[in-house]
Amino acid sequence: MPSIFSRIVKGEIPCHKVWEDERHLAFLDINPWVVGHTLVIPKAESDYLFEMPEADYQALHGAARKVAELLKRRIGCARVCTMVIGYEVPHVHIHLLPTNTMSDLIPPGTLGLKVKPDLAALAARLNSY
Repeated sequence: MPSIFSRIVKGEIPCHKVWEDERHLAFLDINPWVVGHTLVIPKAESDYLFEMPEADYQALHGAARKVAELLKRRIGCARVCTMVIGYEVPHVHIHLLPTNTMSDLIPPGTLGLKVKPDLAALAARLNSY
């Protein structure tokens, strides 16, 4: 059974896309921990980051770097932090979290933002197309 992210890649489920190339997709998390919380995924489904072929692993991190630069530039944050958890969806993904201080990070399993941003408006602001 395809993961929810594979269904997003195929267009079966909508997302707030902020960046894409031929092998990767970046979109806003629907339950953001911080404004601009973005997921970067390979379009080809892979369950475990450290079992990816080396070239795919490197390409994913290169894509995450491009998206982090986009977030930093367009949101105006001090840093973009990364996190890979690996259990919530059986499809490799990197969380990118725009931050200005350490206190901006919200630990996994918490409620995240109390007021969610308008994801469509934020995606339009970030969109590099």
